[in-house]
Amino acid sequence: MSKGTATRERIIAIAEAGVLSKGFGATSIEEVIAEAGITKSGFFYHFRDKNELAREMLRRYVEANDRLFDEIFARGRELADDPLPAFLISLKLLAELMDDLPNGHPGCLIASICYQERLFDREVREMTAASVRSWNARFRGLLAEIAEQHRMREPVLLDDLAEMLSCVIDGGIIMSRTLGDPSRLARQVLAYRGFVKLLFAPETAH
Repeated sequence: MSKGTATRERIIAIAEAGVLSKGFGATSIEEVIAEAGITKSGFFYHFRDKNELAREMLRRYVEANDRLFDEIFARGRELADDPLPAFLISLKLLAELMDDLPNGHPGCLIASICYQERLFDREVREMTAASVRSWNARFRGLLAEIAEQHRMREPVLLDDLAEMLSCVIDGGIIMSRTLGDPSRLARQVLAYRGFVKLLFAPETAH
């Protein structure tokens, strides 16, 4: 990695930590510059303005989450041929990963941008929406494979079930941070796992 690339990545990492800690509006360019140990002109060499910084932060955040989901759901499929147990294993792995974070999940950049969307340009807002749609589509695809082989006990729309996982993850992050209990996120993921397991459980004969 070149010195310029390393500096750029450091700026993004510092800005992301600040945004997750106190919001985008409260994270100033001056603060990021001071922590990165660069000049103001050095900052603007890498980023034209805060919107460009936000776009790069968002790309980095989405790519990291996509890699995480790729690895976890691929691992589930390696351990089970049936898509239902594969999905349940993946959710267990996700919960364990969240539970192993020493200080809990640092926060959701998507939520931080959404809460202060008036601070961002149209491109940033569209990127945020596209990332959420992409994750929902990923989860729906996995659930559709399950629905092809297993009958639901209740008529739940796959779109809603997929979106529910996104809501559980983001809601679990907020709950964990608000109550100062990092374990809440993992427990919410496991609760969703239990719901999916019951939803697709075979009906017992009476």
